[in-house]
Parts: sequence; C-alpha cells; structure tokens
Amino acid sequence: MADTSESAPSTIRLGTRRSTMATTQSGELAEVLRARTGVAVELVPITSYGDVTQAQLTQLGGTGVFVSALRNELLAGTVDIAVHSLKDLPTAAPADIELAAVSQRDDHRDALCARDGLRLAQLPAGARVGTGSPRRVAQLAALRPDLEYVPIRGNAETRLGKVASGEVDAVVLAHAGLRRVGRLGDVTEVLEAEAMLPAPGQGALAVECRAADAAPGGRLAFLAAIDDPVTRAEVTAERSVLAELEAGCAAPVGALARTRDGQVWLRAVAAATDGSAAVRGESVLEVENAANGGRELARTLITKGADRLVANARDLGTVSER
Repeated sequence: MADTSESAPSTIRLGTRRSTMATTQSGELAEVLRARTGVAVELVPITSYGDVTQAQLTQLGGTGVFVSALRNELLAGTVDIAVHSLKDLPTAAPADIELAAVSQRDDHRDALCARDGLRLAQLPAGARVGTGSPRRVAQLAALRPDLEYVPIRGNAETRLGKVASGEVDAVVLAHAGLRRVGRLGDVTEVLEAEAMLPAPGQGALAVECRAADAAPGGRLAFLAAIDDPVTRAEVTAERSVLAELEAGCAAPVGALARTRDGQVWLRAVAAATDGSAAVRGESVLEVENAANGGRELARTLITKGADRLVANARDLGTVSER
C-alpha cells in the first residue's frame, strides 16, 4: 500500500459519467485506488449534455463534449477527481487541471459485433455497419468499400440492440468497453491493429484532478500510486500525434504505441473517411522522448498530406466516436 500524506483525505469523491460502462470502469479504478492507498472512494455520477442530446456531436463541437461536464464539477469542487476514457480526452487541458494518473491499459483493439456470427469479410455487399467514428469508417471502408456505414449514437447496449433488431447488420465498438459491460459474447471478430489502428489512448483510463491537489505534497499526490508509467508513455506518444495534427478525438486518426525492449514503437494513420486514401507512418522512440517523438511522426505524416485528410473529414462534419 502506498504512503499517503497527512493532508490526504480519508474519502475522495470520484466524478464519472452515468452510463453503465463509465460507472463500471470508474468502479474498477476506485477498487485499485482503495487497494493501493487505503483511501475510500465515493462515486458521483454526472450527466453531460453529450449524454442526453440526440444531436450529432460535431454540431456540439465534437471534442470534449463528454469531458467538459466532469471538468466543470471538478473545478467547482463537487468532486475531487474525474475519470474519463482516455480516448475521449482532448489533448489540451485547462491549466488548473492535471492528468494525475493513467491506468494500466486494457485491450486496445476494436471489435466487430455482427448478426449471425459473421466476420467482416463475411458480411454481404451492402450490409449496414453502425459506427459513429470517422476513424473506424475510414479504415473499414478501405477494407470493405462495398459496405454501408451508418452513423449511430448511444451506449454499447443500445448499439448492440440495433444489431439484434435488424436495424444494422453489425456495429464496431471498443473491445475494452464491451468487456466492462459484460458483452464480450457479442463479439464476432476482434480487429487487430494491422487492420484497424485504435483511437489514441483507447483502452486506458485518465484520472484528472485540480492541479494544486496533484502537486508534490498536495492532498491528492497519492494518485501517483495508480499511474502506470508504461501506459502513460505509450498514450503520450499516441496523443502527441493527434495534437500535432490539430485533430480531436473525432478525427479519422488512429495510433498505437507499444513498449518493447525499453523503447516505444509507434504506428499512426490518417485516412480519408471514404477509405480512398491513407497516410501511415511508424517510429521507434525512447520512453523519455515519447511526446516529442509522437509530434515528429505527425510532422512526417503532414509532409505526406495527413493534415489535408484531417481537414477534409472536419469539413464533411463527421461524428464523434462513442
């Protein structure tokens, strides 16, 4: 168990979105925090506008729609920490908020959930695949340009229900999220990174708090006990690609970094949302240079036209990944 300072509270309030997936992943993280620090954790469910509106997320500004409500409660002092799916977190944070911890990463891959147990290659031409993610559409369309990609909203249960009802033939969701809601039995194919690079940060959780609380000697400095250095280096590299491309979490950009032999191996792609073009790159980085290395790889992609692909997708008004 990690030592906590005398100023550390005996109980902290954890802000989380109200969805089953969000409260489950926040509950799992709270258990790790309790085990490592001895500090009790109270979950505080918060509803964001992005959770209740039926508008497409680009109409709402896209990036950060699900994050801002938790950050507002954090700054207001209603909660002590906020937990987010890292893939939803904007690359720039307010100066008074600190990314205090990044959890050990869960499965980074995407998963296909299709009718009749079908795999991607087995779906008939014209089959309807539901996803609100331009990143997924762009890479799927490169593999199967003969399918119809349908924008959908809602939690995992709602989306899976659209397959069961026949409204769509398949949906694509994050494998980690499906595990958290107990729906891995609906997966008909796990999409490996060679075919589908995930969203930067996919599978990891972000813990934010007020910057002063996270400082050395601060009342929440003990949050470092749940920070995973390997995952943090990997997602830092991935998110740096996104930041340099000036692309939000709704952009058709995928990135994956894996640590091997003390180095970070980074791959990234920016793609046209119709699957007609893609710019790819990879790099091997030193752990301590993850952020700069990610930006350097992004700059290499830009020389190949990645910025234009991202800008074109933004102009088309594609929807955010949920």
